[in-house]
Amino acid sequence: QVQLVESGGGLVQAGGSLRLSCAASLRIFSGNAMGWHRQAPGKQRELVAGISSGGLTNYADSVKGRFTISRDNAKNTVYLQMNSLKPEDTAVYYCSASGSSGSYKYWGQGTQVTVSS
Repeated sequence: QVQLVESGGGLVQAGGSLRLSCAASLRIFSGNAMGWHRQAPGKQRELVAGISSGGLTNYADSVKGRFTISRDNAKNTVYLQMNSLKPEDTAVYYCSASGSSGSYKYWGQGTQVTVSS
């Protein structure tokens, strides 16, 4: 069964931190890249951070130096540590997993992150 379950969203003041977690089923976690995307109202969904099965990471310019993606292969879980949060980080954050083609194919239900000024 394909499953991605996010947790850790919420309301935080600007400058604060949140840690998102995503528990994945083994079938889609093992050997695949994992990512975090976000979608703000009226905007397109964008990739925030990605991590390959080997641990290589990439980030959107807007979050570099503030967000850190990591994965725990023993727990089939990917994390997004978000520090120095800004109001413009407010969005629904989605966990994602790539398929065999390398493009993101599987999606979680999303978790709301709201940063107040």
